[in-house]
Amino acid sequence: MILVNTDFISGKEIETISVVKGSMIQTKHIGRDIMSALKTLVGGELTAYSEMINEARATATRRMVQEAENLGAEGVVNIRYASSAVMQGAAEMLVYGTAVKFK
Repeated sequence: MILVNTDFISGKEIETISVVKGSMIQTKHIGRDIMSALKTLVGGELTAYSEMINEARATATRRMVQEAENLGAEGVVNIRYASSAVMQGAAEMLVYGTAVKFK
């Protein structure tokens, strides 16, 4: 499976199948939240949150790829990521793109 954020794949002629997406809603862990609040006093990276968002992004991407594979796609082009708060203490990571086959 080839994944790109461009609307083409170099050297390949593509046929569009469908828009595909994957999402993951992640909540804060109380322990992470307390430690991060303390970290804001001294500054620096909030590594627990970086790890959390990276895990959510990876899970959302796997779900998008699975949807594309179920459609018989060989790649996904024009991939985009978005995140949004869905409630206090929870955020959604969304990834979407266009599933394609090679001609």
